[in-house]
Amino acid sequence: MACLHSLRWALRLAGHRPYPDPASLLAASDEAAYDLSPKELAEALTAEALPALPDGTYSAAHTALNAAHAAYETKFGHSFVICLDGVPEAEHLDRVLEDIRSRLANDPDEERVVAAEELRRLARERLTRMLAGGPRG
Repeated sequence: MACLHSLRWALRLAGHRPYPDPASLLAASDEAAYDLSPKELAEALTAEALPALPDGTYSAAHTALNAAHAAYETKFGHSFVICLDGVPEAEHLDRVLEDIRSRLANDPDEERVVAAEELRRLARERLTRMLAGGPRG
């Protein structure tokens, strides 16, 4: 549940233990994430926190990001989610602002597909960190 807040996802992963290797666990995670119903996806999205800003980000960036998040939540009814795996920390703010503004142009059905993919990627990243003994954040 710490990797993806979906009881169905967690039960499916737990129900197929033990996994022979990390790749099998990650493949099962992907499959379980793809199978989430719209209601389950909405529940998982509700549990997601906003992406963290790098230390020292100036207040104008916070204002822009807060406005973009508010517009996104108003339009889609859930928090904006994005997987920043592989993106250098110095580029997180720019990537988040760029993606949120771009995704605001999506219709709700398109955005549900994009958000589901981002949740799948987040779960995969968190599982990978857990397997490596690092933080899940």
